[in-house]
Amino acid sequence: MSARPVDSPSLAARLLPLLLVFVPLAWASAHLGWGGVMTFAFAALAIIPLAGFMGRATETIADRLGAGIGGLLNATFGNAAELIIAFVALQRGYTDVVKASLTGSIIGNILLVLGISLVAGGAKRQSQTFDRVSASAGATMLALAAIGLIVPTVFHYATHEAVSQGRLTAAHEAAIEHGLSVEISVVLFAAYLLGLLFSLKTHRSHYGARTHDEPHPPHAAGELRLAVITLLVATALIAWMSEVLVGAVEAASHALGLTQVFVGVIVVAIVGNAAEHSTAVVLAMRDKIDVSLQIAIGSSIQIALFVAPVLVFASLMMPGAAHMDLRFSPFEVVAVLISVWIVGLVSQDGETNWLEGALLLAVYLILGMAFYFLP
Repeated sequence: MSARPVDSPSLAARLLPLLLVFVPLAWASAHLGWGGVMTFAFAALAIIPLAGFMGRATETIADRLGAGIGGLLNATFGNAAELIIAFVALQRGYTDVVKASLTGSIIGNILLVLGISLVAGGAKRQSQTFDRVSASAGATMLALAAIGLIVPTVFHYATHEAVSQGRLTAAHEAAIEHGLSVEISVVLFAAYLLGLLFSLKTHRSHYGARTHDEPHPPHAAGELRLAVITLLVATALIAWMSEVLVGAVEAASHALGLTQVFVGVIVVAIVGNAAEHSTAVVLAMRDKIDVSLQIAIGSSIQIALFVAPVLVFASLMMPGAAHMDLRFSPFEVVAVLISVWIVGLVSQDGETNWLEGALLLAVYLILGMAFYFLP
């Protein structure tokens, strides 16, 4: 939720530029007819390094401009890859893929990313401790996010009987549900802003925030300019690769025998978060489990309380695009509820170990298998 103090992992820093070769390969595959699977795979691999460069540029700008602006930058660019992919998918009418990618990002961050981080960090340690205040606040905000998904879904089934009995038309029901989603989105977005206030102002000491009196190095201005240029270029390239990725979703999922929901929940969600995922794992191995928790839980909070409402608002202004709502499928809601519940258990005592990480991974595998077989 706030500007995160992240150390750049040297191995990832060396590997990310190598993956940029997939940018021209994705373009070539799309225009030379190499097939939907090849195009989707190349575009997905191309987005990973671009998201990594975008994240590091955002962290540099946030560090130079202070925690307040840093928080806003993280809100805007912290999950920019997923946001751009979702915008493109919305314009093409893939609302189910968009919702599935949101679900996948939420459960992927707090089960897959946090699970791997806890296993990697606790492999050579008896246990790792973290700040209970920040972790508890994050778990509570995730619970609010789960409520924001439950209510529109339950409301839909509650009004379904009225539609079947003729007391309410299907069009009127859809209008009411969309209006409810917009209103809930306003509440979720307001809660996200309150979370920023909590982490950046009133309880910033629990989040390892940088103090304003820390001096900047002499080369800070040059780094800031380079970070801004990197951010702009990476954003443009991600938008381009997202067009290619979304354009190949239908062909790729059909060729592989996968549902678009599975592609959204598992594949697209992992692609959009891959660079950030590696950072959380490396920091956990360096015994900075607090920061790993902030990355994993904070990213899920951003998706649920910032990205989802923004997509609902944006769909209202997209000409020809289907209106986005917060009515998810029952299984998606259950998956989020299970994930939020188990991360609440992990965060309540301020201490963790590798076994808890392995159990989080086990839950993710169970949910992944269920989504794979889901019709």
